[in-house]
Amino acid sequence: MRRGLGALAAVAALAVVTAFVGPRSTSSKPLPRAHLATKLGFSDTAETVMGTLVEPPSPRFLSRIRNGKMGGVVFLRNGWLTRGTAAAVTAELQRAACTRGEPLLIAVDQEGGMVRRLPWAPPTEAPAYMSSPSAAHAQASGTAAALKSVGIDVDFAPVVDTPSSSRNFLGSRAFSRSRSWNAQLARAFVTGLQTGGIAATAKHFPGLGLAGGNTDHGRIVIGAAAWKLRQGLLPFKSAIAAGVRLVMVSTALYPTLDPAAKPAAFSSAIINGVLRGQLGFEGVTVTDSLTAPAADRIPHTATRAMLAGSDLLIFGAESASERGYATLVHDASSSPRLHARLTQAAARIRALKAWLAGHDGPACTLP
Repeated sequence: MRRGLGALAAVAALAVVTAFVGPRSTSSKPLPRAHLATKLGFSDTAETVMGTLVEPPSPRFLSRIRNGKMGGVVFLRNGWLTRGTAAAVTAELQRAACTRGEPLLIAVDQEGGMVRRLPWAPPTEAPAYMSSPSAAHAQASGTAAALKSVGIDVDFAPVVDTPSSSRNFLGSRAFSRSRSWNAQLARAFVTGLQTGGIAATAKHFPGLGLAGGNTDHGRIVIGAAAWKLRQGLLPFKSAIAAGVRLVMVSTALYPTLDPAAKPAAFSSAIINGVLRGQLGFEGVTVTDSLTAPAADRIPHTATRAMLAGSDLLIFGAESASERGYATLVHDASSSPRLHARLTQAAARIRALKAWLAGHDGPACTLP
């Protein structure tokens, strides 16, 4: 997993001629991805780990990018990203990444309502107040245009869970309490984002509609019968049929879907059995925050999630992201199984990056 001196020399040599080209630029020829992988010796481990920002990046953070220790960045915390700040920060991040020749995924939770990292950007309505599929599509289209204008390429939205009661913690983040209605709006929102070149994310698989609390605040066990949980999969099926590029897997426990009672992001039975095997999803699986209580208590958190089928790992704090990367590097050195999983996950993530580049997304290019 470590790059040798030859690979490091290649990085240094290419750094002076490699540049970040943002959305819609056609001035330079993209360096072929296969050539980059050979030339620079990219770390599959790095591709699977997202750094976390709640403020403009520090020199240490940018150094971590240049040294190939993350494949993406997620912006957390509402409000700090003005339009000008967002554009400047994403450009700075991509310039740092392109010293290695590989653009970052840059993601944000832009659901609308209470979860709206960019207060100046759509959705202007919370999901619960989107009155029709056409309204959801229009909100998503506006969101895509706003995100693309500042260099963000992944939206961790829409929430497609179906709450079982008005007391569910998701509140207005969910479209409604009707599975069939949510399926229609999920398809519309996903299509609106992705037609605009932004990768959508259906979350939180296999559903938090029956949760008794927020997984960010405690260990949540959803003990409903398997048949009842499977009813809640309808909106996920709709999003997958619409071509959603990512599915976020929750950190709640579902004992009737996995008798081992592992959080979903650590459950091969749920990820590979239900999501990929039964629903046919072929895109990128992304974890909900691995600093959530149920996840954080699991030893070798990043490794266990990766081995279970989670491709892209996100954390609630940058220090946890750094530890996650270090854990994967350490564990992969003695685990052929983990090494193979990292290769598989990185291939899916690079395919996502290629899809984004084909929709006027970021690319590292040679003049």
